Amino acid sequence: MKIFKYIFLLFLIAIIGGSIYIATLDGDYQIEESKIIDAPPSLLFKEVNNYKNWEVWGPWRKEDPNMVVTYNQKTTGVGAGYSWQGDTAEDGNIITTDVIPNKEIHQEVTIKNPLSESKSNIYWNFEPIENGKTKLVWGIKADKSFWDKAYSLTQKETPTEIWKPYLNKGLTSIDTIVTNKMKAYDINVDGITQHSGGFYMYTTTASKNNSKMLSAKMGEMLPSVLQFMESNNIAVSGAPMTVYKEVDEQNNTVIISSGIPTNSKVVTPLDSNILCGFMDSQQVLKTTLKGNYNNLAQTWMVAEDYIKNHNIEKTPNAEPFEIYITDPEKYPNPADWITELYIPVQQQNEASFTDKITRQNSNLEH
Repeated sequence: MKIFKYIFLLFLIAIIGGSIYIATLDGDYQIEESKIIDAPPSLLFKEVNNYKNWEVWGPWRKEDPNMVVTYNQKTTGVGAGYSWQGDTAEDGNIITTDVIPNKEIHQEVTIKNPLSESKSNIYWNFEPIENGKTKLVWGIKADKSFWDKAYSLTQKETPTEIWKPYLNKGLTSIDTIVTNKMKAYDINVDGITQHSGGFYMYTTTASKNNSKMLSAKMGEMLPSVLQFMESNNIAVSGAPMTVYKEVDEQNNTVIISSGIPTNSKVVTPLDSNILCGFMDSQQVLKTTLKGNYNNLAQTWMVAEDYIKNHNIEKTPNAEPFEIYITDPEKYPNPADWITELYIPVQQQNEASFTDKITRQNSNLEH
């Protein structure tokens, strides 16, 4: 009987010693990774804030394709969340606990292991940096319970070894997905229509005829026109625009006037570089770009090809123009920007134009 007593005492001592050892283990950890992404904070925030987007870039989904996900009623903002059950991954759930739009997201994740439920806090930081880029930080921190520490002793990897690959893979996938979303664009030739014209405030400059240089020039000109209008209480009656006054294809230069429509004629001081112009009502070919401004050159090519293929005659000495329908500050994703291109064409009624196209198609068939 004594031998069993000694074995019991040794077992008891082992349990007490092990418990003391586990209790004294450091249960705190914090792991984070970051990535510089060429996208504004608001766009990245929108991507992360919606749990349904996690289906695409969540790294754990690739490791367990049979994972079953159940979403909460809310999938964005505070209270949003989802739970999962997997073949290889441990079951768990995540919920958003705090949100500062375009700056921070805080979440609580619960993972069910054989000994207990392990809780951790996940955080995201969206830090704007130069040239419209963002430093995206994804981190996790936790204070392990006694049973969490006991369970971790049975694992081959530390929390850092487990989480770091997930964080890196996730950030890389977010970068790729958001970049591709920003590159999406669509060009549509809307056809011949009548543009109403009207008065507009503008300033004029010369530039090299390439998208980067033109964007830089317009980025300086349009704010100066708007500031002039606000300072002089001049009403804004439409979206910003750029008129191509003169194009020198041989030297690849262009003279442009960038401005903003107003309701009536405005007399400006003689020394002002902001002037008031007037555009006649005219028949135009309208083409719409939905996407980044760096696709404008291709959009003009599509419009010119349409004119050529349909034997449409451009108005002699006409000045084509662009209208920027959306404000990039309100639409962070360039794929949502809308620009309308207008090329003045010779007057023709819609019926004669339709008949002309029909005849052309008939000739092509024969």
